[in-house]
Amino acid sequence: MNAQQLDLTAAALAQVLTFRQPADVVLSAFFRRERKLGVRDRQEIAETVFAAIRHLQKIQMMLSRPHNKPRRAALAALILGRGLSVHAVESLCDAEEKQWLVELKQHKSDFAATLTTAAELPQWLIECLQQQDWDENQIIAYGRSVMQAAPLDVRVNTLKGKRDKVLVALQAEGLRAEATPYSPWGIRLYDKPALNRHPLFLDGVLEVQDEGSQLLALLTGVKRGQIAVDFCAGAGGKTLAMGAMMAGSGRLYALDVAEKRLANLKPRMVRAGLTNIHPQRIDNEHDARIARLKGKADCVLVDAPCSGLGTLRRNPDLKYRQSGDNVQALQQQQQSILQAASALVRSGGRLVYATCSILEAENQQPLNDFLAANTGWHIEPVHTLLKGIALPSMQGDYLQLNTSEHHTDGFFAAVLTRIK
Repeated sequence: MNAQQLDLTAAALAQVLTFRQPADVVLSAFFRRERKLGVRDRQEIAETVFAAIRHLQKIQMMLSRPHNKPRRAALAALILGRGLSVHAVESLCDAEEKQWLVELKQHKSDFAATLTTAAELPQWLIECLQQQDWDENQIIAYGRSVMQAAPLDVRVNTLKGKRDKVLVALQAEGLRAEATPYSPWGIRLYDKPALNRHPLFLDGVLEVQDEGSQLLALLTGVKRGQIAVDFCAGAGGKTLAMGAMMAGSGRLYALDVAEKRLANLKPRMVRAGLTNIHPQRIDNEHDARIARLKGKADCVLVDAPCSGLGTLRRNPDLKYRQSGDNVQALQQQQQSILQAASALVRSGGRLVYATCSILEAENQQPLNDFLAANTGWHIEPVHTLLKGIALPSMQGDYLQLNTSEHHTDGFFAAVLTRIK
């Protein structure tokens, strides 16, 4: 990193570390303003900004209110997160900054001895995990696992290709790629190629989708000719996977409150060759436009709005933008959406409740509240639905993916069948 890149990184961190907006949104706006920056400059700045977020607990131990001292935060990120030595960055420092970095390095044992810095998780989140009986080793293992940037998982569109053949083709191009261990459709790419320009992506053979998200689609069990609903479809990653499972037949309704997200789904549908998907913007979960589907759906997937704490590899700033109060507010929304979505399921149909969270407050609790208030539902043990997929640490009837154990994003899923 050169002096100009350091100054620009500090300017970006002064905004990012307030956590008023998502880090990627702040950086995108920053780069739009700094139009003269080259690709290498942007890469250096972005990597150092995210290194600062991933190591913020340690930086905060040495530097109160780091957004007010962003230059030191940037220098600390180079040492802690990008593995540079003090000697390697001394040309960027004055004497006082160099001494501060030396002291930072000397606190290595203190960082390891304190749970917040050892796990790189804020106190509020640690307390949530302790309340669900996670011990220190589990917390540290999870925290360290989400400090690593995620590889790129893609899903092979089974309407247009077979995983084995696609994998061989990617490896023949020199890409470091392997089959995902659990999803039968997934390929994991480790060097993050520019996939949006790849012929297999442009032809709709490949879609970017985390392996955990692929498993959620698999749990829906949708088949040809059925009626299915993706109740919180977003940009439609799971919708597209379900559409392929249905072989482009039947009717698949993609519902969401955000028109922009649904607009992003439409070109992806075309690329995937799917004509059975029907995007529909709704005002909320009680929108009258979904009443016509009441009791008609063979399957409804509810990937509920949540804290997103299972995606910290990709969005490390979420642990600083969320809070215990936010989680409580989300619980009420999750319960309301689950209740509304359940009304669409026919007798004998399937309801899948899912989040990308690791917190029981967003996972088992809303589900338990729903089952307490609604009779006529049977829990389907997930291991019986994922036959032939040997997921480690599977406990009970639900799916709980943990980055430290499964190397996916953190996901929860429960599958219910309406029995009357």
